[in-house]
Amino acid sequence: MGEKNDTDMAETSSELVERAISEFESPLIGYAKTIVHDLDRARDVVQDTFIRLYQQDVGKVNSGLKSWLFTVCRNRALDVLRKEKRMVLVEDEILDANASNIKSPATITAEQERVAMVKSYIARLPENQATAIILKFEKGYSYQQISEETGLTTGNVGFLIHTGMKRLRETLPENLK
Repeated sequence: MGEKNDTDMAETSSELVERAISEFESPLIGYAKTIVHDLDRARDVVQDTFIRLYQQDVGKVNSGLKSWLFTVCRNRALDVLRKEKRMVLVEDEILDANASNIKSPATITAEQERVAMVKSYIARLPENQATAIILKFEKGYSYQQISEETGLTTGNVGFLIHTGMKRLRETLPENLK
């Protein structure tokens, strides 16, 4: 038999990874699962660990392979958890923004259509009632301001608004009330 030199005996990166997979894949998946609490994510973490092993200098990791694998696996699993935590925080911020007073374009459009329909019913009222209601509810005028605008007394303004609103309740379809 011929003598093997050091380079023939040295393990290649591929051989090291193959050996590491056969010896440590199952224990690494179990270990990663205890950190990330999900089998698929644990498998991804272990796969990434083996990819990193392949990229390493064989001589540097071969002697402490088990320790190196479990350290890298733990770090990758923790990275996954940190990334997910950031994603959850961003999702929470988005949900908080949606829960605030920010309206979606669909909501704004629906409201505008609803207002236009209500205004079409207001336009069917006698002109003085319609004017008083629009000044009160669209412009936000007080009875006094409506009185000054229209030349009517505040009592008359109140009566017109009351009568107009009563008629609107009678004529508006249920979906617009």
